[in-house]
Amino acid sequence: MVAVKIIFWFVMFILFYVYFGYPLLLGSLTLFRRRQADMDGVYEPSVSLIIAAYNEEPVIGEKIENSLKLDYPNDKLEIVIFSDASTDRTDEIVEGYADQGVKLLRIEGRKGKTYCQNEAVELAQGEILIFSDANSMYQPDAIKKLVRHFADEHVGCVSGELRYRGGGEAVEGERTYWQYDQTLKRLESKVSSLVGANGSIYAVPKKLFEPLPAGTAEDLVRPLEVVQKGYRVVYEPEAVAWEDTARDVSMEFQRRVRIVTQSVRSLVMHEQRLSLLNPFRYGFFPIQLWSHKVLRWLSGIFLLLVFTLNVPLIGHSWIYNASMAGQVAFYLLASWGCMSEKALKRQAPKLPHVAYYFCLSCYAMVKGVYRGLRGRTMITWQPSR
Repeated sequence: MVAVKIIFWFVMFILFYVYFGYPLLLGSLTLFRRRQADMDGVYEPSVSLIIAAYNEEPVIGEKIENSLKLDYPNDKLEIVIFSDASTDRTDEIVEGYADQGVKLLRIEGRKGKTYCQNEAVELAQGEILIFSDANSMYQPDAIKKLVRHFADEHVGCVSGELRYRGGGEAVEGERTYWQYDQTLKRLESKVSSLVGANGSIYAVPKKLFEPLPAGTAEDLVRPLEVVQKGYRVVYEPEAVAWEDTARDVSMEFQRRVRIVTQSVRSLVMHEQRLSLLNPFRYGFFPIQLWSHKVLRWLSGIFLLLVFTLNVPLIGHSWIYNASMAGQVAFYLLASWGCMSEKALKRQAPKLPHVAYYFCLSCYAMVKGVYRGLRGRTMITWQPSR
């Protein structure tokens, strides 16, 4: 029983560290180590905005209009849209803007986002590459806020901030998750470098861009490669992109599985990237990678272990009884959220919904890890509406 108690408290510590201890650690470090990029508000290099599209007929027109209205010199802004074998009117709509300088690159065969990005960069002429999705609407000053960081020669990647708007039953769960994740990004940027970027709004200099294999989680791997080259990855919360939330939790679940599957494959199948987990080689950054990504991906397993280990400890102390009672109450709350949104087809109250969303996210991440380690690859994506 002593061994069970030791393992129980060890796993409890890991869970507490992943969701609470790591943010506290970063917050403490910002008191002693605050890294700021040298920004230049008038720095205006040439920019290529590369937009990913697959069957985006409902939103591609709005995205193009949004891009054409960005507050950036027209002669320094190039808009390139790649269509990954779209079967709707996406290409036709994009071609309608050709006289305004919008370029269409159609790629046959459903090659996947990363492959298409590689091809689009070959066409791009800008000094700075900005990667976006068709359903991500930028605030007018988003590009200016991103590129001003590149006046600092030590900065190799800048990630903007994604915010959610509109309805959908996943709204509260997604917003809560992103608010938490964005807090981590702000702190990581102050202490060291971001662990990954936001795929809907991030920028890298073209000179640092390297093609990646299809199926790679490009918004994770490109920043990691920037760090390995000795540059910083910074977060710019004033460079804002807006997206609608997923229509339902099941869509968000599938998206999370895909992202983690790609991320795990991208990390474990490349020896050089795996070295980023070694703190003796890269200092504090590996601790960030372990904390923000790897341990969080495994949090569903840790939750299951805590519950399982808690069962034989019931009756040994009030603290184990209270722990089990708290877990049961939480999972009942999540079950309430699940029943409301799956069986009754209606929005659950906020607390049951967030509990349900959290549990489903943990399951999605574990499923993604399993698929990633088994060698599953997912090179395509679906429209995110």
